[in-house]
Formats: sequence, structure tokens, C-alpha cells
Amino acid sequence: MRGLSAYAAAACLIGAATAVPVAAQARLWDDPGPCDRECLRGIVDAYLEAMAENDPAAAPLSERVRYTENTELLSIGEGLWENAVSVSAAFRIYVPDPVARQVGFMGVVETGDGAGMLALRLKVDDGRIVEAEHMVANVGQNALGNVETPRPGLVSELPPGDRIPRELMLIIGASYYDSIEQSDGSATLFADDCERRENGMITAGGSGLGRGGQPRAGCFDQMNTRTFTYIDDIDLRRVWIADPVTGLVFGLSQFRHGFETNEFTIVGPDGARSTRTMEFDPFDLPAAHVYKIRDYRIHEIEAMGFSMPYMSGNGWSDFLR
Repeated sequence: MRGLSAYAAAACLIGAATAVPVAAQARLWDDPGPCDRECLRGIVDAYLEAMAENDPAAAPLSERVRYTENTELLSIGEGLWENAVSVSAAFRIYVPDPVARQVGFMGVVETGDGAGMLALRLKVDDGRIVEAEHMVANVGQNALGNVETPRPGLVSELPPGDRIPRELMLIIGASYYDSIEQSDGSATLFADDCERRENGMITAGGSGLGRGGQPRAGCFDQMNTRTFTYIDDIDLRRVWIADPVTGLVFGLSQFRHGFETNEFTIVGPDGARSTRTMEFDPFDLPAAHVYKIRDYRIHEIEAMGFSMPYMSGNGWSDFLR
């Protein structure tokens, strides 16, 4: 069975994770905090309602809250707090994690500039938000139909007997970045029906045609084409949030594109090699991903990202890597 090499790495990764300093955010075996799944979801709803009303006083914010939007440190009242018009009630994906005391969210926000994909991370302490992180990216007109409602797999709960440990979910989610960097579909556990969407666009799996009018490759096969070799590194990875009830993992990262060369070797389904030329200046892509894991495999990926200057920070780390 393909991809089982990820299991071999799991024990080492869990062991390494337990060596993280106590102050680190990525908790594995801590007891859940007092704010349970429904509490965390309710805090997201209250936060979004207040933001759509441009009324910070209505949100459950701590006096010591730290807030960033698209990696920039802002004051509450700036960014979406002043230009959000509404947040879709239909397209909402929640990833509540009482153990991490955090919740991830992906939705659609309307501003004066149109619809945008919103990735949100909130950290909660004593019922109040102490960290708020926004990432916003434009949704193209051709992709609006894909952000009307989430795919069923992303919002459905798993039967209790099918749920897997949170610790393994985090490892499987984190391994997605390794699959990209290594151009190896076996570096993570993809389901045959895995479909990825980015800013609403279908970029792997699903029906329809992809690049050049050819059938779109699935998540596993796409990695093996080396189509992502233009990505130099994926830094500042934060895969801290998982919800075994829905099988969802929420991850944040920073994709680095140095473009020291503009020509890349691509491997076709038949093994034939070709050269792809990409004329871009160096840039970063801060990104958020939500992974649906069933049967120890990734079935759906909902992602968003936006461009930043090359080797930017993320607003939360003093370091670039």
C-alpha cells in the first residue's frame, strides 16, 4: 500500500515533538483547555460577527491580544476590522482544537474590493482571544462558484470508530509539505480521490481539465511530476491545530520562490521529460491549508495564499526559518 513510509517516520516525529520547549505552541498530549469544541466555534462566530460590524468591542478579545493580517502586525480596528462588509454564513470550515487552545477557520469575506478567502487562527485563554491571525486572498471570478459552500467532506463528522489520534493527524498534515519539497507523492498519505482547491480554484484532482487542456493529475500523481520544483523551501510551518471529530488539520506556512533559474524539468505520466520555463521574480507565498483525513489519508485540501516579497517574515516569529 503506497505511502506507508509515512508511518515509519511518525514515531521519530512524535519523539522530536516532545522535545519542544514548554513554551512552544505545538502541544501534543496536553489536557484539553476549558474552552471545548463548541466554545471555540462560538468564539469564531462572535469574532466574525463583530468584525463584519466593524465593532471590536463586540468581540471576546483579551486586553493583551496580538493581531496580524497578511503577516503585518496591526492594531485591532485596522485591516478587516475596518473594511469587512460581511462574512459568508454558508462557506465556513472550522477546525477547533481544545488541546492547542486554538481554532483554525477558513471562509469567505466580502470587502469593498470583492470576495476574498479568509484563513483565521485564534488562540484562546480564559475565554478571551489572545492571538488573532488573518490571511486574506482574492478569489477570482471563475472560482466564485467553488466557494459558495464547502465540499461535504470538509464539514462532515467522522463516526467515533473512524477517528484517529490527534497526534497522528498533525503528522499526516505536516507531511504534505515534505511531499512538495521532495516531489514525491509517497512522502504523505494521499487518498486516490484527493482534490485540492487553492483560492477557490481546483488545482489537483476533481473533474475537468488542467494545464494545457490535459486531464488534471490527482494529489499523489501531481507530486511525482516535479511540477513544484520551482518552490525552494516551505518555511515557518505551523501545524498545531487538529480536530479528530471532523478529521480536519489546519496548517500555516511560508512558500519561498527564489527563481535562481527559470527552467524546470517536468516528468509526464508516461515518464517523458520536458522543460517548463517560468519567468518570475523571487516572491513568497504565505499559505493556509485545511486537510481532511479519513482512513489515515488526505481526501480534501482547501488552501489559500497570497504573494509577498521574497524572504518575508510571518508576523509571529523573530526568525525566517
